[in-house]
Amino acid sequence: MRARFATSLIASTALIIGSCSGGGGSSTAVLPPTPSPSASPTPSTFYAVPAAEALSIADVQTVIARAAAEARARNLPAVIAVSDRVGNILAVFRMTGARATALTSPAGNGDSKDAQNLTVPAEGGAIAKAVTGAYLSSGGNAFSTRTASQIVQEHFPPAPGAVGLESGPLFGVQFSSLPCSDLVARFGTPGTSALIGPKRSPLGLSADPGGFPLYKNGVVVGAIGVMADGVYGFDANITDIDNDPEEAIALAGTVGFEAPETIRANRISVDGTQLRYTDIDYPALMTASQTPSFAATAPALGNLVSVIGYFGVPTPAIIAGTAYGTEASGIRAATPAEFANRDAFILTNGSGTSRFPVRAGTDAADVGQALTLAESNAILEEAFRIMTRARAQIRMPLDSRAQVTISLVDSRGQILGVVRGPDAPVFGTDVSLQKARTVAFFSHPRAGTELSADPSADVRQYAPAFLSFLGNQNALSGQIAYGDRTIGVLARPYFPDGEVGRPKGPLSRDIAQFNPLSTGLQSALVLTNLGQHLGFVTGALSTDTPARCTFIPDAAPGQNRLQNGLQIFPGAMPIYRGTRMIGAIGISGDGIDQDDMISFLGLHNAGVRLGGFGNAPISMRADQILIPVGNRQVRLRYVGCPFAPFLDTAEQNVCQGL
Repeated sequence: MRARFATSLIASTALIIGSCSGGGGSSTAVLPPTPSPSASPTPSTFYAVPAAEALSIADVQTVIARAAAEARARNLPAVIAVSDRVGNILAVFRMTGARATALTSPAGNGDSKDAQNLTVPAEGGAIAKAVTGAYLSSGGNAFSTRTASQIVQEHFPPAPGAVGLESGPLFGVQFSSLPCSDLVARFGTPGTSALIGPKRSPLGLSADPGGFPLYKNGVVVGAIGVMADGVYGFDANITDIDNDPEEAIALAGTVGFEAPETIRANRISVDGTQLRYTDIDYPALMTASQTPSFAATAPALGNLVSVIGYFGVPTPAIIAGTAYGTEASGIRAATPAEFANRDAFILTNGSGTSRFPVRAGTDAADVGQALTLAESNAILEEAFRIMTRARAQIRMPLDSRAQVTISLVDSRGQILGVVRGPDAPVFGTDVSLQKARTVAFFSHPRAGTELSADPSADVRQYAPAFLSFLGNQNALSGQIAYGDRTIGVLARPYFPDGEVGRPKGPLSRDIAQFNPLSTGLQSALVLTNLGQHLGFVTGALSTDTPARCTFIPDAAPGQNRLQNGLQIFPGAMPIYRGTRMIGAIGISGDGIDQDDMISFLGLHNAGVRLGGFGNAPISMRADQILIPVGNRQVRLRYVGCPFAPFLDTAEQNVCQGL
């Protein structure tokens, strides 16, 4: 009933927006060794802070004019959205004759679920593409929505010849920065500074080519997203070169704001596979030599439009971007009183106050002895310290230091602190929290009970499937500790990951039905939220989805354990005091093995530093479980760390035996 309601709501709405408006290589430098775990903060700064660059109104006008000129040259009217780095939508421009809606990719077997085969507003798709280009990029990497498409599918790289390979490294990231998330900010929310980020996306992150980051003086300042062809999908075959007009239109909008060539995705490889940035380059643009003006674009080619919940309500007008790293952006450097590590950035309310100050756990009534303030600080500090030592996988130049976001929660999913590297990609902010909450949820004694109490039968089916697959009726009752790597392999459409012909994981859709718009439990949990929100955006509903994803029961008044959704790729560890799970740490922003290592070693070192808590006892970890597959037993995964990960030492196998 719930799925049918959401699908019916989206499909039957008119959906017309008001037109009135890792890599690396061997280290060549010997760096000072980082001290063993201790109470002292990081002794010096390790990172350069991005310059305070921002898109001006004139810049945004130039981006729109260039994109619209390319669209006119290709005879394909488009919807064009521009965002800043923290997700503020600076403009939405609808060209005359542009399609009002787009259809999401259907299931291959015709039995579409979740966000498959749905009619969505073109403005929503354009905004999602812009947010994706901005959020996945940094001063060390420039990723497009084509890059996103490559890293979220069931095989990596996605291609006919890649069948049998594991899934993409960021499989599942598309269901992040959701419109229901309690971490992301909302446009026009009373009582908050209007331009703080990170902002939400109407469709999560996008895998549909047509979104690119925008740079000024080497600093990422935002992104452009384009919808024009009526299809919101993904690139299923990375081996050919697509003639994608949406991508050409978006790329034209980046002229003058191009990503530095040295950090584009095609300069970065993951597990030996070179990433993709674009299937069209600047010389192939039809308007490469033109310098169109905004004055000749609006109203001649179209107009700015209002988008409920995102831009221009009640009257659309271009706004300037906010400089990332300033108080107004909602992400800035921490003061010594806010966090000890000198390089740390935090989330703020735009008026000087940390949104998520480090604090003690709220769940003493549940766990007996909750995390103390000192323990929370130690976990975040030691994880941050590991980050400063780690060799990045997705940043250029080679041998750069990793930059990630670190989120800490208690067993109820309550946020106990969020800190990040100065130039960490913004997408990792919401994702790190999703990861922490995911492992705290599945490792909790009430996981099975709460999953089985969801109002959707589609969601409820995953609980018995999970127990049956593991062959243990107590597998969701707190007896097993799950890392997010574990949850990830159980949420893939093949188990073991990538092995064609094997059964699906118990948290996944069947491969015949699967695509990135319907992953399984992850997408089923938020289907109603997405339906509510798109109804609100289109004006069909007067009330937006609440700032709390999923409909599982509350763990505390007004708070469930998956308040910003589920995440299904590695980078999170549950925290234990003895055999009792008392919280979790989540990491996101670099390679998945780096994320795993920072969470695992950071937690271990904090436990060594203070005593009394740490990683799960080895006997409880999910990698003690063997799953029968055919004529063999397959061991579940718990944590995966890079072989030789540090810049300051040649130490190898750093997680082994801990």
